Amino acid sequence: MTEGRLPRLLVIMGSGETSPTMTTVHADLLDRLGRPPVPAVLLDTPYGFQENASDITQKALTYFGENVRRPLGVASFRSAETATALDRETMLARLREARYVFAGPGSPSYALRQWHGSEVPGALLEKLRGGGCVTFSSAAACALGRYALPVYEIYKVGMAPHWLEGLDVLAEAGVDGAVIPHFNNAEGGTHDTRFCYMGERRLRLLESMLDEGAAVLGVDEHTACILDLDADTVTVRGNGGVTLRRGGRERRFESGVIAPLDVLRPGGEAAGAAIDRPARGGQAPPEMPASPVRDPFLDGVEEQRREFEAALAGRDVDPAIAALLGLDDLLWDWSRDTLDSDAMDRARSRRRTMLVQLGDLARTGARDPRELVGPFVEAILDLRRRAREERRFADSDSLRDLLVGLGVEVRDVRGGGTEWELTPGAQLTAGSR
Repeated sequence: MTEGRLPRLLVIMGSGETSPTMTTVHADLLDRLGRPPVPAVLLDTPYGFQENASDITQKALTYFGENVRRPLGVASFRSAETATALDRETMLARLREARYVFAGPGSPSYALRQWHGSEVPGALLEKLRGGGCVTFSSAAACALGRYALPVYEIYKVGMAPHWLEGLDVLAEAGVDGAVIPHFNNAEGGTHDTRFCYMGERRLRLLESMLDEGAAVLGVDEHTACILDLDADTVTVRGNGGVTLRRGGRERRFESGVIAPLDVLRPGGEAAGAAIDRPARGGQAPPEMPASPVRDPFLDGVEEQRREFEAALAGRDVDPAIAALLGLDDLLWDWSRDTLDSDAMDRARSRRRTMLVQLGDLARTGARDPRELVGPFVEAILDLRRRAREERRFADSDSLRDLLVGLGVEVRDVRGGGTEWELTPGAQLTAGSR
């Protein structure tokens, strides 16, 4: 980078663009663009058709303001059909003024319908040629290549696998092909939802439709692929990795790798810093991941659940409350993320269950009931023993009935001893007398 010139950065995030996993990535990228405040905008097109579009925008603005601690404006272009001339010019002015342009969730096909024929692709290329950072994630990332994946049309509507014409912004980095975010998705559980819900079978069909030399650039969830056009490098950050599939070969770049950008370009097979292996071609059955893909949010929920249940088993209130507070902090930290799964609902359900369990503990008392009632039970049993010794059997029976009424089962054992236990519900047994 020459003196005084902004770096030229194209960043592809596989998912988690407004989650804690990508906070430091956003912050570091913004730090590279000059002294704060760095002009930064959200391009809202990909989700512009959604009824909750304003809520998604507000989540992103809050995330950048509170998590990343950087202000974020909006370059609004929700619909090419309804946008006025003033709307278009305002959006373009904000794009051109910004050093950081961010776009994320929504529908790739919808976004492309709005962007094709507009000035948006040109404004993005100006950014990459003159200096600045374009960060696209999830749906927006799908639009960056020469080919674009119509995710919902294939996965939800049932259309045959096919490509759309992408923006081909990726060509500015010398890379030809398609970008596929959510590359290691595992939401399907028993069925293959890797490769942005396509699975291996459909991905192979899609790859067969690419021109010779074109590649699939897959970016895992909660992972950033940073293409520095000045340094001519690719850097991988986050929880996963980046995979390049071309010509029957698959190259894998794990988090932490910094490699020459040539590794992604045609003819870059000789470059290092990757695991190189044959792609799963032919008619071989799809291979599911050897181990489940980790979800950082659900992993955090599970960790708090384990700590809570361990505390509950030990009837230890303070660690149980700490685990509930930890879960609440986790939900708050991830509340700005536009999760496209039921993970947040599952986490809230887990929190409700934990609250009910803590309520159950409160009703019975956190202390062992034997410690609380034992001295009283033993005192009554001592009175009953004396009544029996004095042959006051009516009094003895009355004392026994009193204990039964209070939820204490009394058993006389051979040899003159007496055992007692709390009735089912307390599920605790005291020792013999």
